[in-house]
Amino acid sequence: MFKLLVAFSLYLPFQIALNPTRNVDLASVRVFILALFLIWAAEGLSKKKLVVGNNLQTVFLSSFLFLNTLSLFQARNVDWSARKLLFLFSIVPVYFVVSDVIKDNKKMLAIIKGLVWSGVAAALIGIFQFTLQFIAGMDTTYNFWADHIAVPFLGKNFAEAVLANPSWLVNVAGNTYLRATATFPDPHMFSFFLGLLIPLALGLFLETKKNIYFIFLAVLFLADILTFSRGGYLGLFLGAVVLVVLFWKEIGKRYKLTAAGIISLLIVVLAIPSPISQRFFSSFNLKEGSNKGRIETWNKALKVAENNFLTGVGIGNYPLEIKSTADYREPIYAHNTYLDIAVETGAPNALVWLSLLLLAAITCIKRKQAMFLCLSVSIVIFAAHSMVETAIYSPVVLSLLLIIISFSNIETNHGQAV
Repeated sequence: MFKLLVAFSLYLPFQIALNPTRNVDLASVRVFILALFLIWAAEGLSKKKLVVGNNLQTVFLSSFLFLNTLSLFQARNVDWSARKLLFLFSIVPVYFVVSDVIKDNKKMLAIIKGLVWSGVAAALIGIFQFTLQFIAGMDTTYNFWADHIAVPFLGKNFAEAVLANPSWLVNVAGNTYLRATATFPDPHMFSFFLGLLIPLALGLFLETKKNIYFIFLAVLFLADILTFSRGGYLGLFLGAVVLVVLFWKEIGKRYKLTAAGIISLLIVVLAIPSPISQRFFSSFNLKEGSNKGRIETWNKALKVAENNFLTGVGIGNYPLEIKSTADYREPIYAHNTYLDIAVETGAPNALVWLSLLLLAAITCIKRKQAMFLCLSVSIVIFAAHSMVETAIYSPVVLSLLLIIISFSNIETNHGQAV
């Protein structure tokens, strides 16, 4: 089972889309997780020892699933709710499998290495994609990615929906650029993925003292910058602040120098006039077009949430509150994970989700070990980015997040870091 989890970690960013029927796209990572879960359950039952974590993280995650299911009774379109529920129930089992199989630091680091190595490969694809537009031209690169990359990794129907509402391009100071997306549907999901991995690469560098992981950290960071995701920039900034402010007394001189170096790099990147710094500082311009649109979107979502405070409008049904004729794949959402959860499944469920993130981060902080501190920073970056985007319905991002949260269940007196 452990070897299968290592294989899963290597496959995660490159999952191929399956098309079981003409109008259905199925992320193969969901099939992989189902297979992992069934094998894990079969092995546990054969040994008469099926272990399910008995802790608050598991309680909060189970409560989150229960409240999502309960919201089904409020849904106007039950089919949409069922599809979203099936998605969640096909991804969440990875948490239970990893929590049971990965019980010591040595195995945890092996999984993290798989995640970081495959993540760096995806990051290099994103960097190549961004660079190619300056060699072959933006239109040629865009068309190549749309015709040959999107469909295999997203599925035909999902790819069509993505291309119908493109977020691949960004205009900065009058210049248009193709953003890095690699094998992901849009730059925002790619940025979520990279943001979760960057602290893990840092943790591997601190644990192993191998310079290759510092290089990996730089590659992941560069790819994240090239997504031009302002939410991603916000997550990285707050993650760096947390790394320094909260952990300064807990880390040694070597680690302090590393943290100071990362902060200095961020400051330099933001201080030098460039499309990247302009993109970041535009986040604070409330008169900028997309910012005005996002504030309007938040106001609409808040009104719906207030009118459906306890149970929401039903998971997957928020688009119908905004546009009665909306299509299932139409990108109508609150652009804020906590608001999206509150609107569809109730404010109490949004509190449950936030509590899960906080508890996992605090548990990791209490371990006072380099890798666990970095795991908590990953969660902070995700939580901060979630204030302006929603990634819990990305199979790759949610899988990675749940794996990281599951690591908070590890007792540090089992095994040693390698």
